[in-house]
Amino acid sequence: MPLTPAGRVAELIRESDSVVALTGAGISVPSGISDFRSAGSGLWENVNPMEVAHIDAWRSDPKRFWEFYGQRFGMLADKQPNQAHRVLARLEQRGLLDAVLTQNIDMLHQKAGTADPVELHGTIRTSSCLSCGHQVSLEAVVSMLEESPDGIPRCVCGEPLKPDVVLFGEMLPEAAINRAFDLAAGADLMICIGTSLEVFPVASLPEETARNGGRVVLVTQGPTPWDGRADVKLDNDVEDDLAAVLGAL
Repeated sequence: MPLTPAGRVAELIRESDSVVALTGAGISVPSGISDFRSAGSGLWENVNPMEVAHIDAWRSDPKRFWEFYGQRFGMLADKQPNQAHRVLARLEQRGLLDAVLTQNIDMLHQKAGTADPVELHGTIRTSSCLSCGHQVSLEAVVSMLEESPDGIPRCVCGEPLKPDVVLFGEMLPEAAINRAFDLAAGADLMICIGTSLEVFPVASLPEETARNGGRVVLVTQGPTPWDGRADVKLDNDVEDDLAAVLGAL
């Protein structure tokens, strides 16, 4: 009997000495977090990201910036990981997954049990003062937003805080992106989950794996530039697809 697509992915995992996962917004949709570009529900459907999520927007109008990000922080703080996050944590615990590289800022991989995800776009876990370097926890920022008379969470020095996420117009954290490219280059298999592979330089990571002789698997709905090149593409519900892969192992 021929292998199912999930069975083929499981076979590739077993055949590989080094497996890495790259995750995007799609893995967190079952947890109630909207992705960015889906018609009718995407985060940028009714908001111009260049006006509210650009570093220049934070600098020029921190009140408007935090009106947008404050809502997002409040929403993300209570979200919980779903089965897809838990499958990756389980694969890591079984020694079948070397690392999770994530474009997400939502902390759900850590909540699911992944030991040390490589956070390529930063995290909502903390916010920082770009003037004095003071860092504040997510919980403290949420409280500040509720109590601030002007809607801007501020450092003890009085300057507006900036979330430790990568905004438009900012460079990715150098240590994280360098680590990601090293892991991608050394991987026998990269599993891309819930990502359209359209945002660079992260979208270059599968190419790094393929260039060094590794294979690429997609677990994502919608088209990607890798649809014609991936060894396998699973494009149903991300929780069901990854649960099927785990079951086949």
